[in-house]
Amino acid sequence: MAKIGSATAKSVADAATKKAAELRVAVTIAIVDDGGHLKTLLRMDDAILGSIDIAQKKAKASAYFNVNSEVLGQASQPGGPFYGVENSNGGLITFSGGVPLKDAAGAVWGAIGVSGGLPDQDGAIARAGAESSLL
Repeated sequence: MAKIGSATAKSVADAATKKAAELRVAVTIAIVDDGGHLKTLLRMDDAILGSIDIAQKKAKASAYFNVNSEVLGQASQPGGPFYGVENSNGGLITFSGGVPLKDAAGAVWGAIGVSGGLPDQDGAIARAGAESSLL
């Protein structure tokens, strides 16, 4: 099991912040380890307060299930194989903005969660952070 260090968590958050600035959207970025425990939280100036909790829950969803949060969201619709999963683990958020962090070999060592923009923006920002993390 790979461990995420503080420096790596910060660099992932920095890459996501750069993408958010390009998109001109203020967001909160949460980086968690492979157990869903918070390593780094960055709330950009003017990011809405509600984005703090949502970013963390998107990151946890991706870390726990090793998929992008929106993939889990699709599987958790009524009749889906994971219906109701968002109510597990203290509450998860299953729309775009959560992405697993993987090393070059594909091992998941954490996740990033982003909240504050539109779902497509949050997803693009999270993917930019995740892409920077390939070790």
